[in-house]
Amino acid sequence: MQNLDELNRRIEEILKEKGRCIVSIDGRCASGKSTLGAGLAEEWNGSLLHMDHFFLRMEQRTPERYQTPGENVDHERFLEEVLTPLSRNIPFTYYPFTHETMSLSDIPVHIEPKPVTVIEGSYSQRDDLREYYDLNIAIDIDPDLQIERLKKRNPERLQMFIDKWIPLEEMYFQAYRIYERADIVLQAERD
Repeated sequence: MQNLDELNRRIEEILKEKGRCIVSIDGRCASGKSTLGAGLAEEWNGSLLHMDHFFLRMEQRTPERYQTPGENVDHERFLEEVLTPLSRNIPFTYYPFTHETMSLSDIPVHIEPKPVTVIEGSYSQRDDLREYYDLNIAIDIDPDLQIERLKKRNPERLQMFIDKWIPLEEMYFQAYRIYERADIVLQAERD
C-alpha cells in the first residue's frame, strides 16, 4: 500500500501532541484492513480491535436495520463497551461476536490502554463513532481485485458478498462519505 510513511508520520505527530492515538481503518471488504491493522498494532506495540467482534446477533438482524446505512454492526455496544472506556483511557472488557455460534462468545477480551489503539473494520467510521478517533484511514480496492481476493478467501460465500455484503457496504460508504472524509486514503495493491 502507498502512503504508509505518511501514516506512520501522522501517528507519531498525534502521539507527540496527545500522548495517545486511536486509529480507525475502514474500507471495502478484502481491501486489507485487518492486515494493515495488525501491522500497525505490531509496529507501534498497540492494541488491535476488530469491528467483526461487533456483528449483529441474530435477534438484532431485522430488515429495518439492514435498510439503514451502517446499521449492520452493533455500533451501540461498540460505543458503550469499547470507545467510551477507551476515550477515558481506562481498561475494558467485552465479549466478541463469533460466527460459529452467531452469538457472543463466553470468552472475554480484556484491553489495557496503550498509546496506540487500532480499530479495523467496515462500519468503524460511522458518525457516532468517528469523533473518538484521532486518525481515520480508508482503504480502497479495485472491484476486480476485490472479487479475486474474496473468491480466494471464501469461494463458497462469494455470491453472498456480491449480492448482500458489498451492496450494504457501498450504501454505507456513500451515506457517510467514508473516502471523502478520511484523513488518509490507501489503495490496495496486488499481493
